[in-house]
Amino acid sequence: MDSQAQTRRPALRSQQKEMIPAVLLRAMFGIALASLVMVSYAVYTGREKVGQPEASAVVREKWIVLEGKDAKHVVVRDTNGNVLIDLPEGGFITVIQSGVHTERRKKGADQTKPVRIVEYANGRLAAEDPETGWSVELYAFGADNKAAFQKLLDM
Repeated sequence: MDSQAQTRRPALRSQQKEMIPAVLLRAMFGIALASLVMVSYAVYTGREKVGQPEASAVVREKWIVLEGKDAKHVVVRDTNGNVLIDLPEGGFITVIQSGVHTERRKKGADQTKPVRIVEYANGRLAAEDPETGWSVELYAFGADNKAAFQKLLDM
């Protein structure tokens, strides 16, 4: 029988070398497992959270309503419904509005309720949503992004 006439059978194993070394795969699974063990231990023992900002006195605050018009456009209103600023290219303010909107949608909260912008004595600037408990540290996103909300506080 001619060797070309025989039907080729697929090999059970690829003859090529593995793309990711087995040692690396084991190390990745080991890191994931170690992380799971550490987090589980912290939760089980009630370990105090350490990555939260320190409490500080409120220097000033402002309640605003963030109204998203589309992916970039946001209108900022005061609690009386007066337009503070209409931003067709809202930038970072649109990002925060989107985050608030997402959290409220997940929790079934009213989208028209105001958000609290708070400046603390220790320099922190935060947006806090009392409807969902969601908050974001605005100073952590850089000076320009913090300045956008500082302007809102000044209005």
